Amino acid sequence: MSPIRILCVDDHHLMREGITLIINAQPDLQVVASAATGEQAIAMFREHRPDVTLMDLRLPTMSGFEAVRIIRATAPEARIIVLTIVDDGEGIRQALDAGAAAYLFKHSLSDDMIRVIREVHAGIHKVFDSVAARMAERATHPPLTPREMQVVNLMAQAMRNKEIAAALGVSEHAALMHVKNIFSKMGVSNRVAAINTARRFGLIGASLG
Repeated sequence: MSPIRILCVDDHHLMREGITLIINAQPDLQVVASAATGEQAIAMFREHRPDVTLMDLRLPTMSGFEAVRIIRATAPEARIIVLTIVDDGEGIRQALDAGAAAYLFKHSLSDDMIRVIREVHAGIHKVFDSVAARMAERATHPPLTPREMQVVNLMAQAMRNKEIAAALGVSEHAALMHVKNIFSKMGVSNRVAAINTARRFGLIGASLG
């Protein structure tokens, strides 16, 4: 039988080399192309039409989320496994919504990657218990409004309420109410905890458009 053909996408050269060595050591798997950016990933997918794509999320210029969406829009049959250090419910949800078939944390590469490649190639979509737990954790918190997303990102820049108000063109009282709503939704009582929670859920630096 022909080996399962794989495209490896990661912006770190050593990570790509390491993944390639692990995969090519298997008699039924073969890395046929690699890419360091989302744009390269799309081009390499179109050129090689791999059976399975391993996609990092944090890529320069174009995120892995967007690359997954574009590939799946033009090739709905594409089987994509997300490999990432993004360990939060929001990132997981976005990746699966974009069309990823499975989501793997990079710290589990040696244990799960080969098995998951074979399962995804066979049509099995896999959500591990650790991934499901992160998604469930995210679901327990009401979503932030677009304005609250702006506020929490400004909080992460060490802005106080007066500075946030000036940046958003609102009153200081309005900024304070937004901060209080964020605390309530996240179940926290201070800015440090709110910022840490937002980072864990992938909200810091998220698109505000």
